Amino acid sequence: MGEYYLDGRSMTRPAIMIGLGEVLWDLLPSGKALGGAPANFAYMANLLGDEGVVASRVGNDEAGREVRAAMQKLGLSTSHLQEDTQYPTGMVSVQIDAAGQPEFKIKDSVSWDCLEWTPAWADLAARADVICFGSLAQRSPISRATVQRFLDAAPERTLRIYDVNLRESFYSRELLQESLKHSHIAKLNDEELFRVSDLLGVAPRSEEVRARGLLVEYGLRLICVTRGARGSLLVSKDKTVEHRGFNVKVADAVGAGDAFTACLAHHYIRGESLDRISESANRFAAWVATQIGATPPIHGTRLQDALDQAVPD
Repeated sequence: MGEYYLDGRSMTRPAIMIGLGEVLWDLLPSGKALGGAPANFAYMANLLGDEGVVASRVGNDEAGREVRAAMQKLGLSTSHLQEDTQYPTGMVSVQIDAAGQPEFKIKDSVSWDCLEWTPAWADLAARADVICFGSLAQRSPISRATVQRFLDAAPERTLRIYDVNLRESFYSRELLQESLKHSHIAKLNDEELFRVSDLLGVAPRSEEVRARGLLVEYGLRLICVTRGARGSLLVSKDKTVEHRGFNVKVADAVGAGDAFTACLAHHYIRGESLDRISESANRFAAWVATQIGATPPIHGTRLQDALDQAVPD
C-alpha cells in the first residue's frame, strides 16, 4: 500500500468511518441485539465523535425493517444499507461462556452474502477516511468481489483496517493474503494471530515475532493484537507497545473488539502516539465489556464519565 496522508496532515473534522460488511441480529441469551462487526465499529465511531457509516445489506423482511429501526434509534444512518429481495436478514446465535466470551453460530445464505457495487457505494468509498472490513462478509464470491472493489475505489489517503475476525470456517489462506495486501492496519485477537501466522507460514515464535513477521511480509503500518482481559500488543515498524488491560466485571465481551478498533482508528488518523492509542483503546473496549451487547447506549459527556468510573486505573 502507498503512504497514508490526511487532508492538510491534520484531522480537524469528524472522520467518515465506514463499517463495510455484515449487519445482523445477534441472538443473545439476554435477547436480540443489533450486531455484526462493521455495524458495531460504525456505532462506536459515532460515540467517539466521528461519522460512522454502515455499508451492508438486509433482507426485505421484518428482521430487515427492525435492523433499520434499530440503527436509526442508535443514531446510525441507513442510507447505505442495501435491500435484498431474495435472501433474509442475517442472524447469529450467540452463547456466552463462563468468562463472558461469545461463541457464534452463523446462518448461511443471507442478505449480506450479496453485497452489490452501486453508484451510491462508489460515492461513499470516495469520501471515506477509514474503511474497516473483515473476513466473514467475504465468505461469498459476490460479497468478496464487492468488498475488494470498495477498497480499490477509495482514495489512497483512506486508512484501510482489516479486522480479521475469523468465524467458523469462513476464511482461507488466499482470503487472508488478499485482505492483508489491501490493508494498512490488521487487527487480530491472540488466538487469531497464531492461526493466521501458522496458515501464512510466519515463524512460529512469540506473539511479537509473529506480529512483526506479518507486518513486514505484507507491508503493513501496524499490527494490533487484542488479548481480552490481558490487554493488547501493538507492533509498528519502529515500536512495540504492550498494555496489561483493565480488571473489570465482564457482562459480555460482544463488541469489545470492535470498540477497540474504532478507538484505534479515531486516534490513529489524528496522529496520536501508539502509547495513547493503546491506553484509550483498551479503556474503551473494557467499558464495552462491562455492558450487555455490542452497542450500549450512551451519549455526550456521559461516555467519558463511564470510562473513568467503570475502568479503574
